[in-house]
Amino acid sequence: MQAHRLYSRITGTGSGLPQRIVSNEELARELATRGVETSDEWIVARTGIRQRHIAEPGVTTAELGVRAAQAALQSAGVDAGSIDLIVVATSTPDQIFPSTACLIQARIGALGCAAFDVQAVCSGFVYGIATADALIRTGAHKRALVVGAEVFSRILDWTDRTTCVLFGDGAGAVVLEASSEPGVLAVQLKADGSHAGVLCTAGRVANGMVEGDPFLRMDGQAVFKLAVNVLGNSATETLAQAKLDPSDLDWLIPHQANVRILNATARRLGVPEDRLVVTVNRHANTSAASVPLALDEVVRGGRIKRGDNLLLQGVGGGFTWGSVLVRW
Repeated sequence: MQAHRLYSRITGTGSGLPQRIVSNEELARELATRGVETSDEWIVARTGIRQRHIAEPGVTTAELGVRAAQAALQSAGVDAGSIDLIVVATSTPDQIFPSTACLIQARIGALGCAAFDVQAVCSGFVYGIATADALIRTGAHKRALVVGAEVFSRILDWTDRTTCVLFGDGAGAVVLEASSEPGVLAVQLKADGSHAGVLCTAGRVANGMVEGDPFLRMDGQAVFKLAVNVLGNSATETLAQAKLDPSDLDWLIPHQANVRILNATARRLGVPEDRLVVTVNRHANTSAASVPLALDEVVRGGRIKRGDNLLLQGVGGGFTWGSVLVRW
């Protein structure tokens, strides 16, 4: 008798955004007091960003993650006690340890299940989905909570115009459940550590002090070229795994770093503008939170229908990238 094959499906989505919204105009005024010159026009022309959410003092990565997790659980119609796996993608954990996943677990009341963090920067959520999907397919777990949560505002050098205007804070989450129907159709994860220096936060805690540079540093031109190249290749290869063509893709939901990267990837795949999900204009770059935040927005907006093919993509420091093809 043939064994029943297991798959995983996304059954709920959620978001957690800080209340404070900072427009480009407000940010420009604040930066001017630090001797940094910028403007709404300059930021929009180069990035497409018009505003971002910034966490107030005392608001942690875990707190934002809890908000997103609870919204995803409600969306899926399940209790926290039924979760048997929590994977949190973050580059801005509240502590060195325990993991942010354990902190979120305690606050939502999912005690006893497996919980751990993954660190792949802006590709983190895609890596997290791939990890949870693989564990569900083995039969080891049945219902997972995958969270991307960040407070990048706290690792920014607010005198560096090339980086400080790009990022925001937030969290997004999904519930991923075992299913007899395919939900996650194909996965591709890749990395090239030889490009580690183009986007990094190299500081570390040692002997009670911060050693190295604690701020995010980026070679914007190098990141742009790498991102456009790897996202296009990853999309084509992931679709090929599922024996699908770009024309079979209903929605492209890439990491929200820069609208020019998003548009370049969509053009390469032939994805129409109205099928490219763009939230970078309102959220800025929220690293591992950007893909689940964008996904939650289009799900709650009723734009995605049953049977749609979605391509979730991440690209970030490491240098890491990856794609997950999902059937809704």
